[in-house]
Amino acid sequence: MRIEVLVDVKTTLGEGPLWDVEQQRLYWIDSFDGRVFRSTVEGSEVRAWDVPAKIGSMALRKDGQGAVLSLATGFHLLDFRSGDVDLIVDPEPGKEKNRINDGKVDKRGRFVAGSMDTMEEGPNGALYRLDPDFSVHTLDTDIICSNGPCWSPDGSIFYFADSWSGEIWSYDYDLATGAVSNRRTFAKLDTSTGGAADGSTVDAEGCLWNAQVYDGKIVRYRPDGTVERIIEMPVKKVTSCMFGGPNLDILFITSMAKPPLPRFPGDGVLRGSLFAIYDLGIKGVPEPRFGA
Repeated sequence: MRIEVLVDVKTTLGEGPLWDVEQQRLYWIDSFDGRVFRSTVEGSEVRAWDVPAKIGSMALRKDGQGAVLSLATGFHLLDFRSGDVDLIVDPEPGKEKNRINDGKVDKRGRFVAGSMDTMEEGPNGALYRLDPDFSVHTLDTDIICSNGPCWSPDGSIFYFADSWSGEIWSYDYDLATGAVSNRRTFAKLDTSTGGAADGSTVDAEGCLWNAQVYDGKIVRYRPDGTVERIIEMPVKKVTSCMFGGPNLDILFITSMAKPPLPRFPGDGVLRGSLFAIYDLGIKGVPEPRFGA
């Protein structure tokens, strides 16, 4: 195993690595600076798009023309050709202290994303599902900081974390309807060193990988919730992970250059870098696109 810096763009709050198997390109975002990035697997040909608000996550659309975004002001569409960003719907009108955060697409093309309290203090957020017809459905409530949505390889189990609960949860997921049920604790984190569950992905073997922000660790959990391995990263503020590359065997890791609140630790010169981990001997699964 080797860890390398793939792109050093010093993202204030890097998040959401997304490998697109169709284009063979890697996307990621800067949540605080409001930008979407794209590069090759080698970290070259870097391109960026500005968006008009803080961004929590993105998913590529099936029509190939752009992406669906979760912005602080609701769900939007980004046109890659023009750079235009258009509002779909704001599921939380009037909640000025909230913003939509982490999200991913299920096997039927629905975008599931949760909101968060920007001060990360109160259970003011919720988990939403944006369907291809642009209708919005509430899946869960009373969440402080939504993070880590992903599914088991067959799509029947949905994983999700409220970062400050100290747990990663699993739900039964109905692929036919997009409904969740039977929430239970999948794994408990060791929070004694200040870490919290951030972005997650699932590999082809059904194991969940979680970036444990402020603790500098990437943890692989077996399907039964036990820890299979821990990877120590060169920075503390790792934020999310996803497999990509031509063989889906490179693990991409985002990080933040500046903590969102003063109580969180700083990092050295590698802060805000996009990392790649090679030679793990494990493959991921292709990320679905949004749409019917």
